[in-house]
Amino acid sequence: MRPISFCQALHEAAYQEMERDPTVFVYGIGVPTPPHIFGSLEGFVDAFGPERCFDTPVSEESMVGFGLGAAMSGLRPIHVHIRVDFLLLAMNQLVNMVSNYIYSTVGRWKVPLVIRAIVGRGWGQGSQHSKSLHSYFSHIPGLKVVIPTTPRDAKGLLTSAIRDDNPVVFIEHRWLYWAEEDVPEGEFVIPIGKSQVLRDGSDITIVATSWMNVEALKAAEILARHGVSVEIVDPRTIAPLDETPILESVEKTGHCIVADNDWCESGFSAEIAARVSEKCFGRLKSPVGRIGFAFTPCPTVRCLENEFYPNAVDIVRAIERKLGLDQVDLAGEDFYSHERRFKGPF
Repeated sequence: MRPISFCQALHEAAYQEMERDPTVFVYGIGVPTPPHIFGSLEGFVDAFGPERCFDTPVSEESMVGFGLGAAMSGLRPIHVHIRVDFLLLAMNQLVNMVSNYIYSTVGRWKVPLVIRAIVGRGWGQGSQHSKSLHSYFSHIPGLKVVIPTTPRDAKGLLTSAIRDDNPVVFIEHRWLYWAEEDVPEGEFVIPIGKSQVLRDGSDITIVATSWMNVEALKAAEILARHGVSVEIVDPRTIAPLDETPILESVEKTGHCIVADNDWCESGFSAEIAARVSEKCFGRLKSPVGRIGFAFTPCPTVRCLENEFYPNAVDIVRAIERKLGLDQVDLAGEDFYSHERRFKGPF
């Protein structure tokens, strides 16, 4: 165990798997260029050669189809998308081919394809470069959807995704790339489909995804100083979804807020709210609350962008309203520390 960043954890997982298994390769726009993909593939061309780490044309649907063919041929491709928004151009391949090929061949063919898709804020990137879309992919049977928050989860879950015989969409938030944590140095696997409790608490449950876990932890830290105990559950994998830790937490606290790194409307937060309302109805002390992006295309101007994205302040205020508490004084609290560390390129 030693502290490494989220980015280094992704690098280590892919590097170790490519060393271990010669059928693994990585490709995508900008992949062999060291500064691109935030350095998470730096040195891969030197180590594995251009046959196993290479650039591609700007043709998302063709490149996903290429990955499907490679996977069906016995290889294990990792396709990297620097922005999830443009993965929409490959939805025909994902929805009509990749997701149901195992089903349509009655399991005779495997599709071990990993699609790394990067989400999150940059520097005023606007409406075409700011989406998350994880609920889109989790709606499609046959796709596994992984959305880690911590460096430890990034390494363990990416390793599992590469080894999985099913297609996996692996969602990475660009603001998480500089988060650090102790991570095992050698081979390390976390099973896909296991939620975890990030913080124990007794007064209210927060179910959060991706960057919103960082905001939720900050909110919980603030409220703990004022006598409020917040439990945070990170699903880590939203398809398949391990609902048991979520339901157990709500059974204990009686209150639930879902803080999703996405729009609320028809999204993952709605799925969690529905399941909790259905299965914990007798224990709920209040309706399930939801926090997400403002329901509008993301503005480019920074002051408006700050209003578009929810943060720890929104979570603190939502918890206070739900529990009937007076507002705590947030003056002097340090927010957005990761934003000040963001280094680009996008």
